[in-house]
Amino acid sequence: MAAKRQHLFIDFEFTMPERNIRMKEFYPEIIEVGTVVVVDEQITEQFSSFVTPLKFPKLSERCKSFLHISQQQVDTGLSFYDFIRKLEEFTKNKWDTTIVTWGNMDMKVLRQNCYAAGIPFPFQANELDLSMEYKRFFGDQNQTGLWKAVQEYGKEGTGRHHRALDDAMTTYNIFKLVEKDKRYLEKPKPTTIGDRIDFSKLLNEFA
Repeated sequence: MAAKRQHLFIDFEFTMPERNIRMKEFYPEIIEVGTVVVVDEQITEQFSSFVTPLKFPKLSERCKSFLHISQQQVDTGLSFYDFIRKLEEFTKNKWDTTIVTWGNMDMKVLRQNCYAAGIPFPFQANELDLSMEYKRFFGDQNQTGLWKAVQEYGKEGTGRHHRALDDAMTTYNIFKLVEKDKRYLEKPKPTTIGDRIDFSKLLNEFA
């Protein structure tokens, strides 16, 4: 029996400093997570939660305004440690897992946040930056934003941009479109001479 294949489509939202104000030692922290779990091309779970930042728990006005996330939402979210435990649960099945994100910031910030908290990175899995895959596939000069990529496909994003679960679901939808296009453009296997010539007809002609 073939091993199951799992894709985790993940999106995080992060804290932001006030514009034009230098905050000493500031680094972005995860404050919202959205995950779509796909096993053998079927969605098996969707997970969404706010996360309480460890180092800079007070959100900047810019962050609240840009992301439409309130201080109360992050204050009542998962602790960072419970959030990491939840991420670990996604790969405890030991299936062949690929984490798919749009851009490389999500995994960078997750690694940095784990390092700052003194805990191990929760994943041992393949990682795919779908924005780079998209860029290579379409030969774009620049990286395309998530929702612009959706519009280029003539589609609409799921829900609201910069809500983690909506962005994770939108990433999954683009992944399906790109995979479909890649299959469509795959070169067919070269035909053999046997495929091109009907030998029974040929033999009849010489009979």
